[in-house]
Amino acid sequence: MEHIYTGKVRDLYRDGTDILLVASDRISVYDVVLPTPIPDKGALLTQLSAWWFRKLADVVPNHVLSFTDVPAEFAGRAVRCKPLKMVQVECIARGYLVGMGLREYQKQGTVSGVPLPPGLVEGSKLPEPIFTPTTKADVGHDEFITFDDVVRQEGRETAERLRELTLDIYHRGAEHAASRGIIVADTKLEFGWDEAGVLTLGDEVLTSDSSRFWPADEWEPGRPQHAFDKQFVREWAGSTGWDKTPPGPEVPAEIVAATRQRYAEAYERITGETWGAKA
Repeated sequence: MEHIYTGKVRDLYRDGTDILLVASDRISVYDVVLPTPIPDKGALLTQLSAWWFRKLADVVPNHVLSFTDVPAEFAGRAVRCKPLKMVQVECIARGYLVGMGLREYQKQGTVSGVPLPPGLVEGSKLPEPIFTPTTKADVGHDEFITFDDVVRQEGRETAERLRELTLDIYHRGAEHAASRGIIVADTKLEFGWDEAGVLTLGDEVLTSDSSRFWPADEWEPGRPQHAFDKQFVREWAGSTGWDKTPPGPEVPAEIVAATRQRYAEAYERITGETWGAKA
């Protein structure tokens, strides 16, 4: 088995013709990996992705070969998957106004070039979910691009398929999550081409690292929302006076514990399963 890549959260290994995608307990905010891990985070992300990959299998092919045929040292937090030639676009669906989208809207009334009605505030529900792609930066921050930019980069047919799949997955995920009391404000997806040339869902899907999850009964536009995702750590880090460049600050024990609890609650609400039974 050959180690081939270390990302902010995941490590990639080559095992014969397969890829092992291993989720660590690392957490990153503002594109900086913090020095303090969140216990069980890698397993929570992997098991929630496993649940969603199964649920969405009729929407789009995915890269999964097995969640159990992995080395014992990676059990519970790794997926054996087929290699993909990744599309160099972060595919984001947004149903609510927050984050980078809110900042662009406040400046020019659009998100990723999509015009939105006036009068929206932080946390507003959009008239309908929108496709807001970004660049896929190896270094630095991802930046918004427009649908036309994706057309120029990937071709119209692929761009339209990426938009269609992203919004389909968001609709399916948001509908299920809503039935469990969770708002999916937005989510980021990654796609690639398999050896047969089929556009395939990869990486992770509808997790607390790739999505914003809010409790529906506490949603109130015009203010920050309670988050079942790493936004909680992002807000803590921003409050410390840290300048958002490496190295990041050590995370206090109470923030670590609260973050783990939020990730576990998102898992339990969405899947209907008790996390302790899987850990």
